[in-house]
Amino acid sequence: MTARILVVDDIEANVRLLEDRLTAEYYEVVTAFDGPTALAMAASEKPDIILLDVMMPGMDGFQVCRRLKDDPETRHLPVVLVTSLDGRSDRIAGLEAGADEFLTKPIDNVMLLARVRSLTRLKMVIDELREREASGRRMGVIAGAASRLGGTGGRILIVDDQERQAERIANELSIEHRPVVEADPDKALMTARGPVDLVIVNATCKTFDGLRLTAQLRSDEATRNLPVLAIVDFEDRPRLIKALEIGVNDVLSKPIDPQELAARARTQIRRKRYTDFLRDNLDHSLELAVTDQLTGLHNRRYMNGQLDALVKRARLGGDPVSTLLIDIDHFKKINDGYGHDVGDEVLREFAVRLATNVRAIDLPCRFGGEEFVVVMPDTKLEDASRIAERIRLHVAGSPFRVMGGRELLTVTISIGVAATIGSEDTPETLLKRADEAVYEAKAAGRNRVIARAA
Repeated sequence: MTARILVVDDIEANVRLLEDRLTAEYYEVVTAFDGPTALAMAASEKPDIILLDVMMPGMDGFQVCRRLKDDPETRHLPVVLVTSLDGRSDRIAGLEAGADEFLTKPIDNVMLLARVRSLTRLKMVIDELREREASGRRMGVIAGAASRLGGTGGRILIVDDQERQAERIANELSIEHRPVVEADPDKALMTARGPVDLVIVNATCKTFDGLRLTAQLRSDEATRNLPVLAIVDFEDRPRLIKALEIGVNDVLSKPIDPQELAARARTQIRRKRYTDFLRDNLDHSLELAVTDQLTGLHNRRYMNGQLDALVKRARLGGDPVSTLLIDIDHFKKINDGYGHDVGDEVLREFAVRLATNVRAIDLPCRFGGEEFVVVMPDTKLEDASRIAERIRLHVAGSPFRVMGGRELLTVTISIGVAATIGSEDTPETLLKRADEAVYEAKAAGRNRVIARAA
């Protein structure tokens, strides 16, 4: 797994040292020697990770980090602050500026590479989500991004068998979040499946293996994307490296600093909300792509794909597939007489009646305008006709209440029914027969069902 890394330091020797270390591991490295150049390169070069020195003249690393995190185009980029400072206040300042990690010079090669690998995995996930969201926006099925990056008020699961430590963590986090403590790993796995924004795991538990619990979280589809903050002993280097390798998002050293705990929790929750926002947008885009927004039924695009597969199966000797093509009678008169808002009410109410009068295996869709199609798998012509008659009676049998119930409209429908009949059938020929049957129904006086066998 490789990545493009932007190294930023005002001292050329430091830049070259990091560049040599990273290129030896087959990472692609680009460099900058001051803050403004780093901001420009972050926007133009699209790095996967930024290694950013803190002590730079003019614009220091904290300022650069804040600028990166304030910009919607770069806020998703992982930032590792690199400095010779080792004070608590500097570490907190870096984390509160939005940094993902804070490495102290001289840099430990093993820790550097472990952190780079961990952040690269995270960046790959976010990149894929962002790319899909951008594609959805270009197609017009995703609205512009709204900010959901507030990092407060999260639900945090603390998994720790050391009661006093867990209580201290919970008390510190309860100022801003809603923590819950669990000492049983099996119960913790169940709790993590609920609405949780962050899991904090003590990797040095006595009664169970915190890293094994983390591995279980990562292997379960329901919890795979949950951020995990591991409490580790930084003197236990193998365990620390293993934590990052198995997918821990962040690590916190013992003894726990309350401010550092709060800052790291806030960063992880903020990122989770960002990725959740991207995933929600993708789910919404998929729904928009196959759903008619007025009626809530599937749209013509989705219907075409399903019908094509079913007709192919029938043509190869599978069960027959039937279609109902439904047209609302005199719908133009409703629009002209009452307005398009009332027409939309009629369409929505009809969609409800249609959906409640077909079987679970059937696929009711809006075909366009006042036309609807029901795709009926494994259904013969006579069975489809019987269901069509039931739909017709239900629509005509009770008036449609519109305009807040002030008006009652009598609505009727004409239905054409067709079923696959041989190896030459296609979705187009099937729908054409159903369409011809609709015209017959209308010519015969409307409010009736006509089936076309051929």
